[in-house]
Amino acid sequence: MSSTTAEAGSNQRTIIVVALVLLTLIFALTPLRRVVWIDLYDFFLWMETTWFGVIGKTWGAVFAVVEAFHLLAMTLLGGAVFVSDFRLLGWGFKDVPAQDVLDKAHKVFVWGLIIALSTGIFMACGVAGKVYWLPVFWYKMLALLTGILFVFFVKRPLLSKGLENIDARVIKLVAISSMLLWVTVAATGRWIGFAGS
Repeated sequence: MSSTTAEAGSNQRTIIVVALVLLTLIFALTPLRRVVWIDLYDFFLWMETTWFGVIGKTWGAVFAVVEAFHLLAMTLLGGAVFVSDFRLLGWGFKDVPAQDVLDKAHKVFVWGLIIALSTGIFMACGVAGKVYWLPVFWYKMLALLTGILFVFFVKRPLLSKGLENIDARVIKLVAISSMLLWVTVAATGRWIGFAGS
């Protein structure tokens, strides 16, 4: 692939990320946000009537098992984030090539994310009417979306250029940003349990 093609792809990703940020700001700072939020309430009530919602509300044991898998998936996801980011910061796994650590950690991250999203949807269906009113639930969804976009549109594309081609300060900034994002996802997720009590 020529350097012109790679540069065009990099610029395209940057434009997409900037456009998403601008659209989010426009959405957040206009009355459209309130209209959409109010309209979503019917969808959340519908979620409680689905099979997932009925099972989640009716059988606490099933909900608890799914929640356990959700927590295990979050552990996989968080472990993958910390392993790759610690390697980027030079805090661990120095005897293993960085790209090997990043690639293997990313595979684990993707599986953790798939399982966490699947089990999270099931859990949300069981308590949809309740979590709708919790501001921390929306903070978690925002942090989760930001984390996913960061991984797939910023971190992975940037690091695929090869670490030797990137300024060390940028690599450290990416690693710290990644850890902060995913700690925020975990913390807001945990806080839902406290807020919902």
